[in-house]
Amino acid sequence: MLSHWQHEGEEKKMTNEEVMQLFYDSGAMLKGHFKLTSGRHSDVYFEKFTILRQPPYVEKLCRMMADLFGADKIELVVGPTTGGVLIAYEVAKQLGVDSIYAEAGEDGKTRIFKRGFAIDPGTRVLIVDDILTTGRSVREVIDLCNSYKADIVGLGLLLDRSGGTTTFDYPLKSLATIAADSWEPSECPLCANNTPITQRGSRKF
Repeated sequence: MLSHWQHEGEEKKMTNEEVMQLFYDSGAMLKGHFKLTSGRHSDVYFEKFTILRQPPYVEKLCRMMADLFGADKIELVVGPTTGGVLIAYEVAKQLGVDSIYAEAGEDGKTRIFKRGFAIDPGTRVLIVDDILTTGRSVREVIDLCNSYKADIVGLGLLLDRSGGTTTFDYPLKSLATIAADSWEPSECPLCANNTPITQRGSRKF
C-alpha cells in the first residue's frame, strides 16, 4: 500500500524522521543478531530490498537524492552492486545523465568495471549507495573512479547508519542518518550471550 507521501505529482521533501519511519513502516528494519556486509555484528539490520523492490519508493527517494546534487553539474552516476545499481539508475534518470555500476573484483576487496563500462578522465561523477556502515563499498568505488581520474563531486546515500561517524574526503549527503550500534565479532555482546546470528549482505565471508 502506498503511503501518504507517494501520491502522483507530490514533491514533498521528507525529513530525517520521515525517511526513518518509511524503513520502519515497510518492514525494512529488522532486529536480532546480524553479521553485516562489513563483517561487523549488529542488533539492527536494514533490509534495503524491502524498499528497493517497490518502484514508487525508489523513484521518490532517488528524486530526493538527485535534488541534493542538482546544482553540481553531474555527468555520470556510479553505484556498487547490488542495491547501488538501482539507485544509480534512478538518480541518473532524474538528473538526465548516464549511470554505470561497479562490480566486485575477484579478490573480493576491490571493485571493477565490466560490460564495457569506463569513465573518461575529468568526468564529474556522483557515487551513490544504499546503506552506509563502515563505508567499505563506497571506498572501493571511490578508488575505482580515481583510477580513471574521474572528478568525484559527491557521495549520495539512502541511509547513513554510522550516525555520521564514517567520513570521506568528498561531500557526503544522506537522506537519513541513524546511530546504529555495531561491533567487531570479538567484542559483540550478542555473541557473548550465544544469541543465534544471521548473515546479511552479498559479500562472501
